[in-house]
Amino acid sequence: RIDMVRKRKVIIAILLIFGTIITSILGSKSILVSGNLDKKPIFRVNTEKKEVALTFDVNWAEKEYIYDILDVLEEGNAKGTFFIMGGWVNYSDENREKLMKISDGGNEIGNHSYIHPSFTKISEERMSDEIKKTEDIIYAATGQKTTLFRFPSGDYNDKAVEYVRSLGYECIQWNVDSIDYKEESAEVEYERIRKKSKEGSIILFHNNAKYTPSNLDKIISKLKEDGYEFVTVGQLTECDEYYIDENGEQHKK
Repeated sequence: RIDMVRKRKVIIAILLIFGTIITSILGSKSILVSGNLDKKPIFRVNTEKKEVALTFDVNWAEKEYIYDILDVLEEGNAKGTFFIMGGWVNYSDENREKLMKISDGGNEIGNHSYIHPSFTKISEERMSDEIKKTEDIIYAATGQKTTLFRFPSGDYNDKAVEYVRSLGYECIQWNVDSIDYKEESAEVEYERIRKKSKEGSIILFHNNAKYTPSNLDKIISKLKEDGYEFVTVGQLTECDEYYIDENGEQHKK
């Protein structure tokens, strides 16, 4: 019986030592999450700085408000990040001019695919084609090379994120959705943005929602009053070493 007890104590001690070694190797939860860096887009930046990024998905529409949006940004001395569809640019000379005006205003350009397919339902070859065609179109019009990508309709999976990142793009989502495309009401959309915006937020608007220009004007004024600054997504996410946690928040290592 004494030998059995001793053996059990030895086994328990070995298991405890083994567990300690494994924990030391794997480290904390944050390091475990960093191993999944290639599986998660950035939804928000974890920061104490009062900075937010205004982003705009540019889609086809019978009526859009890009010029109005650009006027509001200029008046508010704020820059935005515009995620551009290559097919939208090629649709008309006017759209190409709009893209050039976005760029000339000092705004950041991101890639939003060519014709907006779901990246969870297409091949890697098709993903590459969608991104490259758009990249070439944006560069030809503006001279800007894009490093940011937003999935059409925000639809992604692990495979899509890994592949897009392998092409040299950071995948950007959002943590504040204006849901402006539903055009519920100006007040509903404004309150939604105001209540959810915080340090490191990435805010989503669209080019084709009628309340966006007026709400953009109000939200810029309100957040400035609260001490916030407006930066591009590239500026907000700029960091030498970071990990992305399970909520899609970027943390500096």
